[in-house]
Amino acid sequence: MKRRDFLKSVSGLAAGAALPAVPSVISSAYADARSETLLIVSEGGPNNLDIHGVGTNVPGYEVSWNCYDRLISHEMKSGPGGVPYYDRDKFKGELAEDFRIDDMSVTFKLRKNAKFHDGTPVTAKDVKWSLDRAVSVGGFPTFQMSAGSLTKPEQFVVIDDHTVRVDFLKKDKLTIPDLAVIVPCIVNSELVKKNASEKDPWGLEFTKQQTAGSGAYKVTKWTAGTEVIMERNDDWVCGPLPKIKRVIWRMVPQAGNRRALLERGDADISYELPNKDFQEMKANGKLNVVSLPFSNGIQYIGMNVTKPPFDNPKVRQAVAYALPYQKIMDAVMFGLANPMFGAPKDKPTEVAWPQPHKYNTDMDKAKALLAEAGYANGFETTISFDLNFAGVNEPLCVLVQESLAQIGIKATINKVPGANWRTELNKKEMPLFTNVFSGWLDYPEYFFYWCYHGNNSVFNTMSYKSAEMDKFIDGARTAAATGDKAAYDADVKGFIDLAYTDVPRIPLYQPFVNVAMQKNVSGYQYWFHRRLDYRALAKG
Repeated sequence: MKRRDFLKSVSGLAAGAALPAVPSVISSAYADARSETLLIVSEGGPNNLDIHGVGTNVPGYEVSWNCYDRLISHEMKSGPGGVPYYDRDKFKGELAEDFRIDDMSVTFKLRKNAKFHDGTPVTAKDVKWSLDRAVSVGGFPTFQMSAGSLTKPEQFVVIDDHTVRVDFLKKDKLTIPDLAVIVPCIVNSELVKKNASEKDPWGLEFTKQQTAGSGAYKVTKWTAGTEVIMERNDDWVCGPLPKIKRVIWRMVPQAGNRRALLERGDADISYELPNKDFQEMKANGKLNVVSLPFSNGIQYIGMNVTKPPFDNPKVRQAVAYALPYQKIMDAVMFGLANPMFGAPKDKPTEVAWPQPHKYNTDMDKAKALLAEAGYANGFETTISFDLNFAGVNEPLCVLVQESLAQIGIKATINKVPGANWRTELNKKEMPLFTNVFSGWLDYPEYFFYWCYHGNNSVFNTMSYKSAEMDKFIDGARTAAATGDKAAYDADVKGFIDLAYTDVPRIPLYQPFVNVAMQKNVSGYQYWFHRRLDYRALAKG
């Protein structure tokens, strides 16, 4: 693509994919248009515009967050390096102008002037239908709602056109935070019902392709795998009107091209670049680069414990001793991560998550454990990763493949297209894989409920089940709700110790969110979902 063609995308004109470095002069008229347009480049894009959709990927979260409202959201606080950071314990109204938390319910008063993108007023019946949808549609959305004990449509009660009550099934510290995540977004129920069918009663096919919200932005064009164009909703009333009128989000698969577009000033923001690039861009100082640790998140190696040979704990421990942890930190992460390995053997378990395990690279121990498990000659397997995040995942898997070969495990690398990754995780058939999980609610028991509980959510990617583990997790949730600190501390330490003994997944590191942006872009905020919030961004 010639550079002038790329710049035409500000006017919504489609362009090709190649990006030769052709210098040119940007006109003043173009510069004026650019001041209200945000041009984002990333490796992968959404596979679905609806967070309730089947297999919606992480880029899909970004669309949903910006195009739909929720009843409540988080206040912000000053985070590491002074970067605005969501406050996990403080909430404010979004679609709700006011809310009252009682002993066993919470009542929301809706903004009376809120409208969906088609001009239809937002009413309590839309809220109820949307929450009913979230708890009933199945899969990830329904499990997410259950994480806050939101499981039954009967819990959502319409009081009048602008008042809705959510009843609690039991006391649960996670209920209010769970209403501020992406899933309980409010959908234009009449519009979606018109486009639903007997086979698709919740209208998922319709909302996969277009947004039906009341949020600050609306999708005006989506070409899967190429670009998303979003326009500001000038009638948005749930916060200050955003400064950015238009967002053009372009998928540029080659990291070198994304970096070149940034460094030439043709793109405003990029993430998912190699960590080496972020370190170099930080050093040369021409761009602003933000690096913050994922809240409640780790990158890990997972093993399917339902199938040989990974059903054998000694095999899993052998893999834990064979992994090249420090090489991954140095050659893949370039230091932009917190290590989650090699804790001193005498260090007691903390009431905190994430925290390092005690495994370190020890090939002799790995070989001995493999022999004890009956695999002295090793075995063959595959190691899978999400191509949407190939910049980290591919070199990581190559290093793991090389290390495992030293103990006789021959691992073939399986590259899964990003659009299919969540679906493949759901099948729970991959024997060995790398993935990131970052809990939206920053509590240890929330992370473990998702990843280790026998309820076997999509993110319990190892299909791990242990009655003892479930007892620890359920105990911690109950203790948190009742304020029993001693019981809570004991249960958290219990589930972490058990996770590191049974080792169905092996934490590698706590990744950093790295975002590079032009110096004239301000307002970046860190959110639990790690995606961009366009509403606060501005260009000066």
